[in-house]
Amino acid sequence: MAAIIVAMGLGLAGCGPAPRASGINDPFEASNRKVHQFNKDVDQALFRADDRPSKPPGPIGNAIGNIGDNLGLPSMVVNALLQGRPEPAVKNTFRFFINSTLGLGGIFDPAGQSFSLPETETDFGETLHVWGVGEGAYIELPILGPSTERDTLGTVVDLIIDPLNALDPDPRLVAKTFRLGAKVIQRKRYSSTVDSILYGSADSYAQSRLLYLQNRRFELNGEETDDANVYDPYEDPALQ
Repeated sequence: MAAIIVAMGLGLAGCGPAPRASGINDPFEASNRKVHQFNKDVDQALFRADDRPSKPPGPIGNAIGNIGDNLGLPSMVVNALLQGRPEPAVKNTFRFFINSTLGLGGIFDPAGQSFSLPETETDFGETLHVWGVGEGAYIELPILGPSTERDTLGTVVDLIIDPLNALDPDPRLVAKTFRLGAKVIQRKRYSSTVDSILYGSADSYAQSRLLYLQNRRFELNGEETDDANVYDPYEDPALQ
């Protein structure tokens, strides 16, 4: 399967990046809103059971999140290579090995703090963009949240080509558990911002959709789009 994906990339690489998307393409809004309400109910049950604002993670939670984030780097290396971008692939590789050793499995970040090797985030959705695949319609996925048709396909492929799949079953299960834990910790790290979007907006679906599309287009195009005020609800304000 991985070989087929690489062959697809070689065939599409010459097509150039996908055309820049603009506006809102949401033909599935009715069903998307139902999924959004389901996701919101799950979020409230997990993080706001007493209707109080979510609490940020403690030291143990942060350690779990850091380990999970570190284990996501090999997949980013693969995607950077598929995009024809060797520099971020090399940097993420060094970051992974430094933090896996000196950083005690990723608990600490000596790569970023001492070696100036911050994470260069990417995924197969971006790879498809580089290969010329269009954004497609907006989709809200159960549990996973806002996405597009292209990014949904990217999520599926990322699961298939993840280098962690080469591990034996037991360590693979541990690694995948940390990856899942990192997603939960990410929600808690930016709880005040996410809470304001989901529970402080007049229309949380429209707000989530707008912010996701603005930020994703900014990530892929590298510059401001026609949509103003690009903003990531999970972005760390300290890094802005």
